[in-house]
Amino acid sequence: MQDKTASKTALGAAYMRAAHQLLDDEPLLLRDPVALPLLGAQAAAIIQDAVDRFQSTKGKALRADIVLRSRFTEDRLEAAAAKGVTRFILIGSGFDSFALRQPPWARMLKVVEVDHPATQSAKRERIAQAGLSEPENLIFAPADFEYEGLSEVLGRCGIGADEPAFFSWLGVTTYLEKAAINATLRAIAAFAPGSEVALTFRQPLDETASMLAAIVSDLGEPYISFFTPEEIETTLRHTGFSDIDFLTPEKAEALYFAPARNDLPVPERTTILCASVRN
Repeated sequence: MQDKTASKTALGAAYMRAAHQLLDDEPLLLRDPVALPLLGAQAAAIIQDAVDRFQSTKGKALRADIVLRSRFTEDRLEAAAAKGVTRFILIGSGFDSFALRQPPWARMLKVVEVDHPATQSAKRERIAQAGLSEPENLIFAPADFEYEGLSEVLGRCGIGADEPAFFSWLGVTTYLEKAAINATLRAIAAFAPGSEVALTFRQPLDETASMLAAIVSDLGEPYISFFTPEEIETTLRHTGFSDIDFLTPEKAEALYFAPARNDLPVPERTTILCASVRN
């Protein structure tokens, strides 16, 4: 991502969530009434103009992956909140809309969105242009991880590691060097027991993923790091996590695609997990 430019891949993910609202069958995997307004008045027309791309086999698979990772994370967040966790920290939040459409159970949370200042500024402009309000429990935490760590960023917001928190880290690790991934995981693992992280990772490229990798590389946001499930589990355990729950294709199908859907495919590879800070 360019220093002064909002992330194009984050914006692309937002369009996938919006397309889900327009193109897919009920019940939606992720109901997001804010998705289209956040993208502006022309968003629906832009999606319809590119409907062949959105409805292609690869477009549906990518859309399923993006909405599924948000749904899984929000389900795990709800379970954590029911156990008393009161802080939700999104690392690389992009144009995520959870804080703008939060359900009643989330209003007791402190929601902290951590991202590059350029992406965050673009998002806040879109919120204002859509006539939406920034909720009182939302904190924007601009960060440049080239110069500071996660603990420093959260410290500026008054977020210490003494209480448990739930972290969302979606669509980010593949763009980072493994040293940076490990440093962030260690910072999360320093939080109190009861803390959790939901994250995505990218497995070594297959044919479909290779084509997507070429596209995002052309956008200036190339893929850097890859993990097999065994490798990411080893990394998590070495950095302080336990109870690692992978959303395998089989689990995803049972939880979110039963009865079978005609619109979106079940994922073919495991790319999402949730892990707990070790006691």
